[in-house]
Amino acid sequence: MHRVVITGQGAINALGRSAGETMQAMREGRSGIGALDFQDVERLSIAIGGQIRDYRPEEHFSRQELTLYDKFTQFALLAAAEAVAMSGLEIAEELSERAGVVLGTSGGGLQTQDENYRLVYQEGKNRVHPFVVPRLMNNAAASHVSMVHNLQGPSYTVATACASSNHAMGQAFNLIRSGQARVVLTGGSESMLCFGGIKAWEGLRVMSRDGCRPFSKTRNGMVQGEGAAVFVFEELAHARARGAEILAEVTGFAMTSDASDIVTPNKLGAVRAMRGALADAGLAPEAIGYINAHGTGTSANDRTECAAVRETFGPAADALMISSTKSMHGHVIGGTGAIELIACLMALREGVIAPTINYEEPDPDCDLDVVPNTARERPVRAAMSNAFAFGGLNAVLVLTAFG
Repeated sequence: MHRVVITGQGAINALGRSAGETMQAMREGRSGIGALDFQDVERLSIAIGGQIRDYRPEEHFSRQELTLYDKFTQFALLAAAEAVAMSGLEIAEELSERAGVVLGTSGGGLQTQDENYRLVYQEGKNRVHPFVVPRLMNNAAASHVSMVHNLQGPSYTVATACASSNHAMGQAFNLIRSGQARVVLTGGSESMLCFGGIKAWEGLRVMSRDGCRPFSKTRNGMVQGEGAAVFVFEELAHARARGAEILAEVTGFAMTSDASDIVTPNKLGAVRAMRGALADAGLAPEAIGYINAHGTGTSANDRTECAAVRETFGPAADALMISSTKSMHGHVIGGTGAIELIACLMALREGVIAPTINYEEPDPDCDLDVVPNTARERPVRAAMSNAFAFGGLNAVLVLTAFG
């Protein structure tokens, strides 16, 4: 089994236009959530989200490219370009066939769907652009990343709702350690902040009208965000041979299914996923110093996750730091796990733990150290990232400091 390391990261989201800007906002405990601004927003009852402000696609892509790129694809391409540049990776022909891309998304080209449904149903148009299908398909981002970076190995998209990114990164991890690939660009992207996207989520009645407050007794729901994060996962021997800087090592991954309810989380499924990731990493519970929680800000999710952490870690749970950065960047659905992995890398490399902001009042059912409101400096050698999705689909990653 080959060891797998991370040699590059890139991001764009409500906290910043790069991984560095995202980490700085997390250090400061700064919120990227504000008033939504798009067509027909006045018809929505939910008017806040983690929207990327003043984003102008024409500053990054040509007119011809934009005929093919939905916003979720644009975000993935920007994040991937930053990750590759940071890694110093050069994908020559010999490497190209052993390099791939695995990305997660839930909504795919939802912006394109929303725009074209409006044209057809509201404005009465009888024709749509010939590239609507290539723009809206869920694999569009992964395909375009593979083309831009000449990745001729395994390339595909994972769609498992809010666990999509973690599932994608877990698959990338397995591809490399099994020897099927040497390098994989992996992470996730999502852009569901449009009228149709928010209107659909309003129907679930899980959205907050005034802010995301994970683990706080006063919480009243989740807040959506948008964006992407992409990482360069690389075989350790390959990274060493080219003298790459190593950000962290990926040491464990597990995935489970609750097989019980389409929207209500099940504690046992989460427990099995966390225990599986620890076992895969060869770590005891007390080795984990930080967990980036799924932490959506809904009562069902927060309480179930805290109970699952208690059962998984036992007495070691009292020494854990656990936070939800969704309080800052919003729930980026299929892209959220990738953005949250940046907080894990920050903890491992800098010893800075991202806070759970907006925390107001303790909940006795969430009696863990949730790093309330202010970032904390504490050395960490191993971190866990949780993703527990609708459909009862759970994916957990473990990272360790390298060297």
